[in-house]
Amino acid sequence: MQFWQSTGDLPKYFARAAARYDRIPGHMYAIEVEGLKKVFGNVEAVAGIDLIVSEGEMFGFLGPNGAGKSTTTKILTTLLRPTAGTARVAGFDIVTHPHEVRLSIGVALQEAGLDTLATGREMLVLLARLQGLRGGQPHKRAAAMLDLVGLSDAADRRLGTYSGGMRRRLDLAGALIHGPKLLFLDEPTTGLDPASRHAIWEEVARLNREEGITVFLTTQYLEEADRLAERVAIIDHGRIVALGSPTELKSEIAADILTLAVPEESMDVAKEALTRLPGLKEIQSDTKELTLFVTGGSSAIASAVRLLHEVDVTVGSVKLSSPTLDEVFLRATGSRLEGAEQQQAETDGKKRGRKEAS
Repeated sequence: MQFWQSTGDLPKYFARAAARYDRIPGHMYAIEVEGLKKVFGNVEAVAGIDLIVSEGEMFGFLGPNGAGKSTTTKILTTLLRPTAGTARVAGFDIVTHPHEVRLSIGVALQEAGLDTLATGREMLVLLARLQGLRGGQPHKRAAAMLDLVGLSDAADRRLGTYSGGMRRRLDLAGALIHGPKLLFLDEPTTGLDPASRHAIWEEVARLNREEGITVFLTTQYLEEADRLAERVAIIDHGRIVALGSPTELKSEIAADILTLAVPEESMDVAKEALTRLPGLKEIQSDTKELTLFVTGGSSAIASAVRLLHEVDVTVGSVKLSSPTLDEVFLRATGSRLEGAEQQQAETDGKKRGRKEAS
């Protein structure tokens, strides 16, 4: 995996993005992070990151497993203390005022512990009381939140009868029960079918748009980040390696993406042969395919196939596309995000279904 030790080692387009930490005088920020570090023994899980998230922003936080994504999120939600650096969440220092931070944020974890014998209403009333609501407020807030996430009709059903999508919507309701203005969502759609995933996306987008809630979203689905987030940060080996809007990050690649499926045993020979390809900017590889960042568009296809034919490498498939967040992630970290393969399979399945229908 390619790894940059500092922003000075990054390709210039990502170095510009990762260096963006410009404060606007008088601007209100939901999250302010400076020099944040977390060390476990000899392992530096978070290596001095800087980050700001504006109030009302939908912010995506991406990274491969072990990159520091979950550690950073746990620090910001006061579940871990940082080794060094500072962070303010909802205006409060996470170390000196953790109680105020917890009262100001909502957190929906990937795996929420739900009592399957309780009803949706009972679970939300309990959460409201744990957040300090008293008198008739817990029942009022529970009813309002059930209506907000479209679960009023299922309010008095036991959670054991809820689908995965319904449980995730209840998680959202629980995170919002005390009226926070900042919501942390940890991979909210992992494991859901495509229809349920899109329903959650619509709900989160609506909460941000209509309720003005700031959302800090970690996800393994690049389509999710591309569709929802105004800006995304990519963390790798504890450092922010790319930061900007999805459109900015994709445009800064300034290349077409040529993907070639070649036999695993021929990978090294193929890579060597393709170094002679006109307009080649970079090659990335995994066990199944080569990803080429090229200029010249469709003209590069014939040249690439010819070069591989000259060294007796069989090409299984060829695909030319414009940059997506998947390629941004690949170029910034040297690997693809875990959810990218499943996401691509679903996209290909939809395309096949449309062709068959026509």
